[in-house]
Formats: sequence, structure tokens, C-alpha cells
Amino acid sequence: MLPLTQTHERIDLRTSSEIKELIVRAATTAGMSVSAFLLGTAQERARQILAETEMVTLTARDWDAFARALDDTDKPRPKLSAAMQRHREWHGRR
Repeated sequence: MLPLTQTHERIDLRTSSEIKELIVRAATTAGMSVSAFLLGTAQERARQILAETEMVTLTARDWDAFARALDDTDKPRPKLSAAMQRHREWHGRR
């Protein structure tokens, strides 16, 4: 788990006594304060969830198809060209 460098924000939690006891036992077993245990565990899980939703894993066959599509630059792409033109105009770059 990553060390905490600065503390500026506060998170308040309410839970049952059973869940609190479970967390306190786990934190004690890990040699951590309850706050450090909760923050570290939550941060680790948050990164895991975001990695699962923001990353795409391709099979070798899918990667080959993706790479071929990227390499196929000779084919005209009018919709892509139009989208790029709209983007440039929206940002004031022509």
C-alpha cells in the first residue's frame, strides 16, 4: 500500500459493531492503524476497479486485427476527417 503524504480531506463512516470489530482486527493483524488500513485498502481496490474498467485486454488475434486497422492508412476515412475538422474549428485551429 502507498504511504500517505498529505492529509487534507476527511471521510466519515458509520458501520455496525461487527464490521468495525472485523476491520480493527484486520488492521491490528497487519500492524496498521484503522485509518491507514481503511485508506490503503480502499485505494488499492479503487485502483483495481478503475484498471478493470479503463483497460482493454486483447487476444493475440484481436491485437493483430487492431494493428492491421491502424496500419490501413490508404483507405479514405471521410467521417474521421470531418470529425477532426470540427475539432480543429471548435478549438480555433484551422
